[in-house]
Amino acid sequence: MFTMSRKNICFCLNGEDIEATVDDSLTLLDFLREKLHVTSAKKSCKQGDCGACTVLLNGKAVNACLILAASVNRKEVLTAEGLGTPGNLHPVQKAFVELGASQCGYCTPGFIMAAKALLDKNPNPTYEEVKDGLSGNLCRCTGYTKPIEAVLSAAKEMREAGK
Repeated sequence: MFTMSRKNICFCLNGEDIEATVDDSLTLLDFLREKLHVTSAKKSCKQGDCGACTVLLNGKAVNACLILAASVNRKEVLTAEGLGTPGNLHPVQKAFVELGASQCGYCTPGFIMAAKALLDKNPNPTYEEVKDGLSGNLCRCTGYTKPIEAVLSAAKEMREAGK
């Protein structure tokens, strides 16, 4: 007979310490959405193919649908909710808004988190590097030109601001 085990975890989510007990089989995506009500990471393919659930785990872009919640113990998780506020958007968020880089918006948080990870690693990417950095994120509405342009615009703004 199979029995589910539980694990106590403590991690940092968007700058806030979180303590919880989770089932070993619970994904980070389900934990964020269903238990913590953090909904920017979207539930879509549940296979790591679309990027709609992209979050940063210790600064690296990951698909939250493929990560077990129990594995984030003593780690840092950043979602789109932790990037900026409506009155003080992160440069990537601001560029997506200003350049119309989203249409329905479903994939946008995943794109933004992938872009943040890319720009943290490479503050001056080429068009091809941005295209490659966003390649794990699918969009069925706008295509990829505007998101790529938004990332390049944000990179320029961040360099000029010394961020």
